[in-house]
Amino acid sequence: MSASPSSTRLADMAHIVFIDGAAGTTGLEIRERLEGRSEFELLILDDANRKDPVARRNAHHAADFSILCLHDDAAREAVAMAQGSKTRIIDASTAHRVAPDWVYGFPEVSGREEVANAPLVSNPGCYSTGFIALVAPLVQLGLLPADWAYCCNAVSGYSGGGKALIERYEADTDIAFRAYALQLGHKHVPEMQVRCGLAHPPLFVPFVINAHRGMVVEVPLQLAAIPGAASADELRDGLAGFYVDSPIVSMGTEPDGELLLRADAAPWDGMDLHVFASADGSQARLVAVLDNLGKGASGAAVQSLNLMAGLPETTGLALAR
Repeated sequence: MSASPSSTRLADMAHIVFIDGAAGTTGLEIRERLEGRSEFELLILDDANRKDPVARRNAHHAADFSILCLHDDAAREAVAMAQGSKTRIIDASTAHRVAPDWVYGFPEVSGREEVANAPLVSNPGCYSTGFIALVAPLVQLGLLPADWAYCCNAVSGYSGGGKALIERYEADTDIAFRAYALQLGHKHVPEMQVRCGLAHPPLFVPFVINAHRGMVVEVPLQLAAIPGAASADELRDGLAGFYVDSPIVSMGTEPDGELLLRADAAPWDGMDLHVFASADGSQARLVAVLDNLGKGASGAAVQSLNLMAGLPETTGLALAR
């Protein structure tokens, strides 16, 4: 077990952070956001020890915060390893996103104080972040009904699929578009339903495109057919008011006819929301634009970590565009 070369502890003021799974895509991006920050000391296991259960257990027990960037079974194993320690956990896997003893790591929706004081935080899924950002506030405000059957269409950069999908796309550049979850069992659906308080699971239609990062999540609405639905202007005003104090989530500027994802986009930890409407107001499209590796993964974990450590939530985040 070795500490990161850049992680000299400053007079016992730095919080020790162990990233379990630091070699994966999400773990690497979290590490990049934390390296060089004086508030944290990164505890890094070398290649010989990063899968060793004894070394991992010792690291969890030495840390103030453990961030799990693992598949679900390994994340549950890590939580068991950490029992009896003082470490507070942020889990980036799917394993605990609807677990009752975990605070959902979406401070704008779950509450900043709730995240700041939580011993256990589940990091949201990338697609879920866009859907929940759009739907949860509008249901809470009574502008959309909880018992409607919602649909969600979304596209993501291929980095959202982890190392295996990244390797496939980078090895075969002819892949321009990938439709998946065709059996409607995507792992993000339970948290989308639970965290929005919906009576029905949304019909979720995800796609991956030939761009490394970036994401657009859309919820199309037949407003004229939805009992009790507010107008598009009321939906837009509701979202704007809900996020008025957020330095990370905001209403985007109206695009000139189209929304774009760029193949060479830089890391970004913010999120823009849009409400588009037909001329007669009978239809609307709720749209979230984010970085699947930013607010959709690593940026969200760092935001929660900042709050849990008593720091400004935007510290170390890439919010300029």
